[in-house]
Amino acid sequence: MTTLVTGGAGFIGFHVARRLMERGQSVVALDNVNDYYSVQLKRARIAKQQADFGDAFHFVEVDFADKRALDAALAAREFEKIVHLGAQAGVRYSIENPHAYVQANLVGHLNVMEVARHRGAPHFVYASSSSVYGGNETLPFRVEDRVDHPLSLYAATKKADELMSETYAHLYRLPQTGLRFFTVYGPWGRPDMAMWLFTKAIFAGEPINVFGEGNMRRDFTYIDDIVTGVVAALDNPPPDDGSEKAGGSKAPHRLYNIGNNASEELLRMIEILEDACGRKAEKNLLPMQPGDVRDTYADISAIERDLGFEPSTRIDVGVPRFVEWYRRYHGV
Repeated sequence: MTTLVTGGAGFIGFHVARRLMERGQSVVALDNVNDYYSVQLKRARIAKQQADFGDAFHFVEVDFADKRALDAALAAREFEKIVHLGAQAGVRYSIENPHAYVQANLVGHLNVMEVARHRGAPHFVYASSSSVYGGNETLPFRVEDRVDHPLSLYAATKKADELMSETYAHLYRLPQTGLRFFTVYGPWGRPDMAMWLFTKAIFAGEPINVFGEGNMRRDFTYIDDIVTGVVAALDNPPPDDGSEKAGGSKAPHRLYNIGNNASEELLRMIEILEDACGRKAEKNLLPMQPGDVRDTYADISAIERDLGFEPSTRIDVGVPRFVEWYRRYHGV
């Protein structure tokens, strides 16, 4: 079996592709390798896949927001299921460059859904985000909660993706699963994320900027647990039986939170990071950034009930693993 993975040079896409290939499948990995963060890191991920998996890994460099280019790039490619992880990421960057989010996350999502529809894909799994919960104040966040008050354009585009997917599931009976990821971290991660930025600054002897005066909580989710949830979802398309699914749809469309089911204090994460790095951080305590939320916490009962998902990596294990990889990658 061959699976199309968009965002294949990205953090989560890299790991999902590996898990699929480790169990004997082939992957068509699609990415435009943009410069939102280090192109060198993205190229290194691609090179590692090619070195480790050879002909099981097929990389296609194309912008999926360009429909004509996407159709041409995939015309000769055979695949069955689709995991759509590609997007313009980052809450804060969406304030600076809103058009990039509309193009990649709205137009791009539609284009890849159209590929799934016309190919008759048996399942279309896509990345949403915990950011959709926005101004919600009741914790933990449940997939049954209203998500009508996004605090960033990034969050608004992810909610719009969910709505478009619901429409396609209803109109075309395209089986879909949307996954709301909670603060993903781990080896081969993203340099724009706090854990990477903090680690880099600590090793450089530079201060770290801690927003929200440090009074923030996050449901930090280790990459291996995220991948386990993605693959479990991919293997179990929602039935088109008229029953109400997780998230409330009666079409073949489900929504799940994938988190660690543990909301951790940001300052505790920094303490674990300091221990793993072997040095203390100098902290600049700053106000909340526009678009940020103070607390995240995933209720994972729906995916636990339906797919048996149980995260197994707490931050006191996952953070040192990230630091160990960071040391190897950067030679520090």
